[in-house]
Amino acid sequence: MAVVRPFDKLPELNSVAVLLVCSDEGLQRQLAEAMLREKKSFTISIHLTTSLPLPSERDHLRPRIDMIVFMIDIKSKCSLKNVEASLAHVDASFFLGKVCFLVTGVGRVNYCSVDMNAIWKLGEVYCSPVLFCELELEGVRVATAQRLLRMLQICAGHIPGVSALSFGTLMRSSADD
Repeated sequence: MAVVRPFDKLPELNSVAVLLVCSDEGLQRQLAEAMLREKKSFTISIHLTTSLPLPSERDHLRPRIDMIVFMIDIKSKCSLKNVEASLAHVDASFFLGKVCFLVTGVGRVNYCSVDMNAIWKLGEVYCSPVLFCELELEGVRVATAQRLLRMLQICAGHIPGVSALSFGTLMRSSADD
């Protein structure tokens, strides 16, 4: 089982790839479908997994990954533990703007099982942005898909003059305001 590294493969022209890591496969698929439905000027590969490490494969079969989205369900402590365990299998250079934490279920804080401080600490420790959303709502799911696609374009180097690291820093500093 190998560590996921960001620069193992060369990028393809007008192509991006994202890895969605989530223990709730239903939410994961809904988000992936919303991302695929959006109009875009590039091809997108969405890879889904419930946890890391990825299964052992020959290197030529493993795709290039431009961004990793760790999805945490606020109603599930297991979801947070799964993300925390998976982080050990990600190369440190991914945390230079190519990782984000997506917290789902925020519309139901009454059912919150996860300590919000633990989520904020993850973002702080791994220098990665934390996004909050309610994927059960269609409009929010579409807006989240659009936001992730824009972030993915930046992570893949498709936006001139903006690097993933500078964008990640900007997102973290705007969350502090």
